[in-house]
Amino acid sequence: MNRTVYVNGYYVKEDQAKVSIFDRGFLFADAVYEVTAVLEGKLIDNAGHVARLERSCKELGIKMPVTAEELTKIQKHLIKINNLTEGGVYLQLTRGSEGDRDFAYSEDIQPTLVMFTQQRDLINSAPAQKGIKVLSMDDIRWRRRDIKTTSLLPACLAKHIAHQAGCDDVWLIEDGYVTEGGSSNAYIVTNDNKIVTRPLSNDILHGITRSSLLQLARDCNLEIEERPFTIDEAYQAKEAFVSSATTFIWPVVSIDGHSIGCGQPGEVASKLRDIYIKTAIELGE
Repeated sequence: MNRTVYVNGYYVKEDQAKVSIFDRGFLFADAVYEVTAVLEGKLIDNAGHVARLERSCKELGIKMPVTAEELTKIQKHLIKINNLTEGGVYLQLTRGSEGDRDFAYSEDIQPTLVMFTQQRDLINSAPAQKGIKVLSMDDIRWRRRDIKTTSLLPACLAKHIAHQAGCDDVWLIEDGYVTEGGSSNAYIVTNDNKIVTRPLSNDILHGITRSSLLQLARDCNLEIEERPFTIDEAYQAKEAFVSSATTFIWPVVSIDGHSIGCGQPGEVASKLRDIYIKTAIELGE
């Protein structure tokens, strides 16, 4: 597949796409990103992703080279010319390049914006049907996880260790409490059917899917507790699950070898996933 991708104002074939080796995104991971799901050719929760991108840029002082409206037009054009029905649009915005490697940068540096589509089976994915196994380990990331940067090496290494241990993903632990998954927000369901997830702060990513899910849960009269929970509490939970832009909800059936509930995807996670997908398609743009 030779996709058409977007690089700094141009639509080019992926094998023709180029970015400077001196780009700060390459040299320093001085960049932010977003991934928006696509279902039936529609962008899902895209307004939230664009708003979060703008927030990330503001926090780091990275310029937005196009408006939110122009950004969405580019995404939609990529979906159209690549005939994407289901998958996602990846967007990366770096601080840019000034000609050589230097920790310092000027205020007038021009950013680099790239985007590309990815075809994925999101609705009928095996992890959604079977559930996933996770491994817990210490959270060694920086303390501004609310900014969606490309500094993902700790998460990559943690996921690799989990895969080597026969697990599908990782839950990260700090001061005895679960922060989030390797690339997702984390939840448990207590025995009295309360959904528990860590409150928003600099310690976790402010998930766009998380926000939509919690609103849907409230609409279904499910009780939400936004508070930290320990890994021991997770072992004893009735259910556990994760959410992200391209997983929607994946049930967690095992943590550190402990079966969660009956060791199968739970009722709450399965119900929320179905409702989310139906609503997302209806509201997609």
